[in-house]
Amino acid sequence: MTEKTTSEKTTSGPLPAPLPTELDTGAEDSTIRPFHIDVPEGELVDLRRRIAATRWPEKETVEDQSQGPRLATMQALARYWATEYDWRKCEARLKVLPHFITEIDGLDIHFIHVWSKHEDALPLIVLHGWPGSVIEQLKIIEPLTNPTAHGASEADAFHLVIPSMPGYGFSGKPAATGWGPDHIARAWAELMRRLGYDRYVAQGGDWGGQIVDLMGAQSPPGLLGIHTNFPGAVRDDVTAAVVSGGPPPSGLDDEETHLYEKLKDFWATDVAYALQLATHPQTLYGIADSPVGLAAWMLDHDATSLALIARVFDGQAEGLTRDDILDNITHYWLTNTGISSGRLYRENKFGFFDPKGVSIPVAVSVFPDELYQVPRSWAEQAYPNLIHYNKLDKGGHFAAWEQPELFVNEVREGLRSLR
Repeated sequence: MTEKTTSEKTTSGPLPAPLPTELDTGAEDSTIRPFHIDVPEGELVDLRRRIAATRWPEKETVEDQSQGPRLATMQALARYWATEYDWRKCEARLKVLPHFITEIDGLDIHFIHVWSKHEDALPLIVLHGWPGSVIEQLKIIEPLTNPTAHGASEADAFHLVIPSMPGYGFSGKPAATGWGPDHIARAWAELMRRLGYDRYVAQGGDWGGQIVDLMGAQSPPGLLGIHTNFPGAVRDDVTAAVVSGGPPPSGLDDEETHLYEKLKDFWATDVAYALQLATHPQTLYGIADSPVGLAAWMLDHDATSLALIARVFDGQAEGLTRDDILDNITHYWLTNTGISSGRLYRENKFGFFDPKGVSIPVAVSVFPDELYQVPRSWAEQAYPNLIHYNKLDKGGHFAAWEQPELFVNEVREGLRSLR
């Protein structure tokens, strides 16, 4: 992966006038530098060699996924990864997009920047989470920037900015502490300012959901509103009961009780990865050395997502394909970001699900297989300027990746009133 001094052509839309190359941000070099992706073949050969040399454990002692990714799932993944999967296809999809690097607060930040051909397009920054990356967003770029080719109006067009978080993908890896979600929120506002956008909106899920909440609470100049599919809107008493393992607060209705039960199950059985990353992320040397170790670690995010991915590698059709899953894992492997990405959990000082004090306009999309489903009444309490709330019939934690058409429609509908 290298930087280039001249722009690459893109088939994703026309390039605008040249970007500004210097802005006054003190002593920092605010140059916006084109970035080129080109993975040496030797790295792919080494990856396949390492997969083939995996030392496997014995089969799990249960007949379900309660102990983590099953041996059969991981061996099916490894066989496909080593013998059929082609990273170059994903690389080709990435290379037709305009990539850039700029330094913010001493760290190189990578971002994809795709301009719509429609002059009145609304600038939108889209934020990924863990174990995600910009790979999650590839399916939504074309319909959001070129809506008339996808059955929508030019009035639905967006200019897209899709950054890689610090420690993720092609962005720099922090060498010191201090890059928590609130810092990243300020950095994304600086990125949009640096790109010349004086009015824009933001979208996020997972960590991206927390970060857009913090952007909303910080309310930087130009930010019109946010869309989230991971709303920080869980009542404090419910969060306390979930974390303590105690009984649900009294007075919850059926919908609220269902949310409590889902979060309680997640906290009891699936949250160990987050606790490990929040305490001893440097312990995980194995995921920097073993591709299969990294893949298993990334698959075991939550039970519903793991079950979906297991079905994919069992030959069933799902919202994700085998290539989708391995594109993202391979991206982590080639950038060696298994550990650096996880340090965000240690940097975090905020509750995952808690309200952040957002008063600007907010659109909320609730997907049925997400970790939790916030009731409208809670969303209204957490976001007093709620402009959109919708429950979907399909989709989970990786909504943009798994159900791009539904996700795109939600972004269009949710942010339409802010144009």
